[in-house]
Amino acid sequence: MTYNRYFNINISVINNLFVLVFVFFSLHSCKIKDNKEESVSKEETDYTAKVYPHLDTKNSRWFYFSSASRPFGMVNLSPDTQISGAWGSGYRYDTDTIKGFSHVHAWQLSGISVMPVTFSEENKSNIYTDFYSHFSHETEEVSPGFHKLSLSRFNIDVTLTSTTRVGFSKYTFLSNRNKGILFNLNTMLGPSSNAEGSLKQLDKKTFQGSIIATPTQRRPKPTKIYFYVSLNEPITSLNKDSETGNALLTFSDQTKELKMKIGLSYTSAENAKNNLEAELPEWDFEQIVKNSKQQWNNLLGRIEVTGSTPKAQCRFYTDLWHALQGRRIISDHNGQYPDNTGESFRIKQIPLDANGNPQFNHYNSDSFWGAQWTINTLWGLVYPEIMQEFSLSLMQYYKDGGLVPRGPSGGNYTYVMTGATSTPFIVSAIQKGIINENIDSIYVALKKNHMPGGIMTKAGYEHNTSKGGGLSYYIKKGYVPYPLPDGDFGLHQDGAGLTLEYAYQDWTLAQLAKKLNLKEDETYFLKRAKNYKEVFNPKLGWMQPKDISGNWLENFDPYEDEIGFVEANAAQSTWFVPHDLEGLATLMGGKEKAAKKLHTQFNEAEKIGFTSGDSHEVELHPEFNRIPINYGNQPSIQTAFIFEKLDRPDLTQYWSRKIIDSVFSGLNKDTGYNGDEDQGLMGSLAVLMKIGLFQMNGGTEANPSYQIGSPIFNKVTIHLNPEFYSGKTFNIVAENNTPENCYIKEIKLNNKILPVTNLNHSDIVSGGTLNLKMSKNPN
Repeated sequence: MTYNRYFNINISVINNLFVLVFVFFSLHSCKIKDNKEESVSKEETDYTAKVYPHLDTKNSRWFYFSSASRPFGMVNLSPDTQISGAWGSGYRYDTDTIKGFSHVHAWQLSGISVMPVTFSEENKSNIYTDFYSHFSHETEEVSPGFHKLSLSRFNIDVTLTSTTRVGFSKYTFLSNRNKGILFNLNTMLGPSSNAEGSLKQLDKKTFQGSIIATPTQRRPKPTKIYFYVSLNEPITSLNKDSETGNALLTFSDQTKELKMKIGLSYTSAENAKNNLEAELPEWDFEQIVKNSKQQWNNLLGRIEVTGSTPKAQCRFYTDLWHALQGRRIISDHNGQYPDNTGESFRIKQIPLDANGNPQFNHYNSDSFWGAQWTINTLWGLVYPEIMQEFSLSLMQYYKDGGLVPRGPSGGNYTYVMTGATSTPFIVSAIQKGIINENIDSIYVALKKNHMPGGIMTKAGYEHNTSKGGGLSYYIKKGYVPYPLPDGDFGLHQDGAGLTLEYAYQDWTLAQLAKKLNLKEDETYFLKRAKNYKEVFNPKLGWMQPKDISGNWLENFDPYEDEIGFVEANAAQSTWFVPHDLEGLATLMGGKEKAAKKLHTQFNEAEKIGFTSGDSHEVELHPEFNRIPINYGNQPSIQTAFIFEKLDRPDLTQYWSRKIIDSVFSGLNKDTGYNGDEDQGLMGSLAVLMKIGLFQMNGGTEANPSYQIGSPIFNKVTIHLNPEFYSGKTFNIVAENNTPENCYIKEIKLNNKILPVTNLNHSDIVSGGTLNLKMSKNPN
């Protein structure tokens, strides 16, 4: 009998039937009617209707799921079915109990959980701790910027939307019982506890309060979140529970529909009020829903796709939606923001433009680890204004705290993951002309992270020392030893993996030094960029950890996970040389041998679907972790496009299509990214693979190059931002495109034959059309 990962064939058949049924209803919910290409204009297309928010919500984590949220909104208002722990919390599809509606779902931050309730006088005292309610997905509606469901226990319909900094809730009470809103002020939410919660009445309709998001291992300082509440109906009483600290607002028996606005701020109660008054002075709930949909459509509509299937289009716009969320604004409407980088908390001000408006927003963010193959390219091409804002925000942290961060939270450093991951991001923004001022000072800031005392000296979440990154050994010996002889100081002290990261990031910094004509620095960092060779064992053909004495790790197994490599094994990490693949190929005996080796790895990885299981939490499971290529985590997501650099673009086209089909085509709650969707990284990767554009080195060289893959759509139209680029649109037209016709037979750029499978950034942003003739035979 044939077995799949867990079940025998009989169960598999049943499951497959279930998936088919689920996909049918998923497509229905995405409002895609048939296989015909719609001829409606960009302005008329509702791209939010093509987003499936429940994707992968069985494996959700605290900041993963989004519903009533604007792009990168400070507010991410959504229901919580699990509330404890950063992983497996927030909105989990398979849990049928609502435990509150939280306004903050962010990297290492949570807060402001509310719950509408009904109660009798007899059980009023219990409602402070007993307020969970069942709900059903059958009556649930979710789309970008909107969420609606029914609380069956209380017979209340809940509808949610928001502006950037204000949550907007509407509660419809369908029973005549006593009515109230519970503020769950002191609780565990996601990654952190909420403590010292307070709610103060200002009048019958307005309140102000605050909570402390307590420290976590990753965010070691407490973060205070202020909120301001405005109601459209007066309360009859404000009740506080002495044991829990929770607060209950009660309302008249005549109350049928209640609206509540909650403005947030990380700086002050005054700014929480100001954010509300500036962004949401009115009470027209439907108009705010409409405004939110319009904002999402404006961003999602930057890329138009036609052809393929309705399911493929639905998944594409879901991927694109994920690429535009997760990382959160922390600055107020007036530009004030929290600075926790110093000894004491400070309120700082974003520089204002000539009209008195903040020049950019300030952000919290998970790591940029893997951003070189994802948001670097997508944001840099399609959303340059977003890349500009994030770059300026990262530099603001440098001005305040002395380091460019790799993942800030609560206005402070978290030292998430490893290396100087912000370097390729900012360098890419500069090379694409998105950042064109103060480049000399930006270089100085980035260089600091690559030198002693910089962020490369710290391993993951290493707050109080600067030894875990092993940078001193990297500079002296050319590699980071494994194990690190100094001891354990942070997570991911995986010497060979760190060496590879540092070498690539050094190369990207060298490109900026070259741009600035800093010859000595360019030479120095280019030399360091060759350090990847120090951990390549030519006898075995793999990257391999070395100890402090230069001895190769004994009993080495290239498929053993996280032994000297960060969230990866040697088979995956051997290819982490995006800046010098020709040099790597030479070490392997030439491009032909290198391509054959990688092709063999893909054939093996295909047997278990190119990922280490279907979620990040099972990645280390013995059944999955010996995979040679893993598209469920960042370290090897560039590998399909390596073939293009090895003179085998046909294999890039073949394997990129295979990965799309296996990893990034599902449309259900059980799977979606099959691993770690770190705030848009994997969503961005899926978008890029599906439109057939990729940047191996993260777009960090002068006039960055794009590798051409195998787009799954007949036509892709990218609407270029006129504030940054001279062209109006860039079109990718794939003629004779079918699932079988994955190979490119001929390439034309603006009707001229293109003899190579890459093109420059300037070619794209000046506008035009890339014509691809597709074939079932490799060229």
